[in-house]
Amino acid sequence: MSASTVVTLLAFGLVSTLLDTLIVGGLLIWDLGLFLYNLVAPARRVGTVVLRGHPGFGGNWPDYIAPKESDSRCACPALNAMANHGIIPRDGRNISFRHVTSQINATYNFAPTFCIFTSRYIAQILGRSFLNDTFDLEDISVHNGIEHDASLTREDTYISTSQARPSLPLVEKLVASATGPPLRGHPSTNGAANDAKPDASLDRTLTLADLARISTKRRADAAKSNSQFSLSTIHKIFGSSNSATLLTIFGGHLPTINTFLTEERLPSGFESFIRKPMGLTMMQFNATVLPLELSTGGEVEREWRTLF
Repeated sequence: MSASTVVTLLAFGLVSTLLDTLIVGGLLIWDLGLFLYNLVAPARRVGTVVLRGHPGFGGNWPDYIAPKESDSRCACPALNAMANHGIIPRDGRNISFRHVTSQINATYNFAPTFCIFTSRYIAQILGRSFLNDTFDLEDISVHNGIEHDASLTREDTYISTSQARPSLPLVEKLVASATGPPLRGHPSTNGAANDAKPDASLDRTLTLADLARISTKRRADAAKSNSQFSLSTIHKIFGSSNSATLLTIFGGHLPTINTFLTEERLPSGFESFIRKPMGLTMMQFNATVLPLELSTGGEVEREWRTLF
């Protein structure tokens, strides 16, 4: 390789790094602006969190069709549910990063900053262009990309190579961990009941303390059963981010969470519990993610100390 080629590559790498830094910095400044606007702007009215013209307006979601074996699915229940309802391509293939970004925003009321940041990160992991490229859902299940060991809904890749379907035993343990009182007064609390006979055993709420306990145990169990177990700090944050979604977007409402995680379906009547007009910003989201991650581990440690 000639000296001129090396210099060109180094210059290109430097420019790319600087550009990425500027983009991320711009997203963070934009996110702060959205956060501040949300503090003073009126919340969206109940029943109108999903805007008119988008799938799911008024809690009326497109028909749910369970995936076929040939369909592409991934380790993310939120994306799988969107495909199962036809919000993104039902086969889970050839999805543009820009399209999925806008649909996540419209479906779950995550702020546009969060959606762009996450989709750009996935594109970078896959070595693709956020602006121009597409992906299949299964592509993002690459191990230690955004997929990670000790998931609350998937077995580790060491145990099961497929991340396309939830592990029902793990989901059952997660649901059983809920200790909060029943949640009332939000239209989404009627969603699961609209689909089937209410299950009295699900008349509880998932709390941050519940998720800290079950996450602590799951990480310990995974470390014992998986000889190739790894969980970096960033993947711990990913895990807590996934769990925090159950508290923010889904409000901890157990019947809805159970349907969402076991069937990867949005119940009739469901809408995001986040009613902020600009959606759930990264700043607001981290106010749940960070306390959850900091609590994970401490619950079990305190229990051990009581034994001695």
